[in-house]
Amino acid sequence: MDNSLFGYKARETWINHTTGTAKLVGFLALTTIGMISYDTRFLVALTILSFALIKMAHIEYQEYALLLRLVLFIGLINLVMITVLAPQYGVQLYGTKHILFGSGWFTITTEQLFYEANLLLKYLFSFPLAIVLLFTTNPSEFAAGLNKIGVPYKVAYAVAITLRYIPDVQSDYRTISLAQQARGYEISKKSNLMKRMKGIVQIILPLVFSSLNRIDTISQAMELRRFGRYNKRSWYQEQSFSKSDVGMILAALFIVMIGVLLFVTNGGRMWNPFK
Repeated sequence: MDNSLFGYKARETWINHTTGTAKLVGFLALTTIGMISYDTRFLVALTILSFALIKMAHIEYQEYALLLRLVLFIGLINLVMITVLAPQYGVQLYGTKHILFGSGWFTITTEQLFYEANLLLKYLFSFPLAIVLLFTTNPSEFAAGLNKIGVPYKVAYAVAITLRYIPDVQSDYRTISLAQQARGYEISKKSNLMKRMKGIVQIILPLVFSSLNRIDTISQAMELRRFGRYNKRSWYQEQSFSKSDVGMILAALFIVMIGVLLFVTNGGRMWNPFK
């Protein structure tokens, strides 16, 4: 098993054995309440729980390291842009102003940094939940779960195909990359930027054409099987609910109730430690 490939892998864990529907409902419930809430205590608890679930699912760091770096990079860019464009937004939210440095409109305050720390926690807690959902759920079972909660089966099937072929696209990329390097196209850090860009183009073009060929093959196979003729369909990977599925959904709902209770206690979505 190649741990560097992004996608589903069968593992002997209780999370793997729960149904895709239960995991999807839990994911939607936790991410919804987490994105709504601005209670730092609640977000820290969700972050700890999310990374604990990754550990329980036996997902290795190298499997999601690249994607984690990408998410953190995009998140940090977003935080920098918020600081530049709206440096006083935290002051408006919390109603107090504790200046750290700066003057005038561009003044960095404790409230602004606290607000942006909450945003960073939102990125951190939602990412592991998505990884656990995608890495422990068979794509066909995931599609069945989507269809069970009301998503049209054509959309659900498209999602399943996308998830199923992500590892194949990665594998094709590496194969083409090795073939192009054998032909003299250097894309390692040893070469300069222009040579690396040229080498990457030599990889991307064959990858695009091979992907288009795969899409054409799949679409013809689906058309020959008259896919989409009926309004409903059965799912080969669909599973019945077990005790662990019910327990996962109840646990997610319990966490949602805690989040709602904090809304009532705080008098809104914000937890304000400055008052």
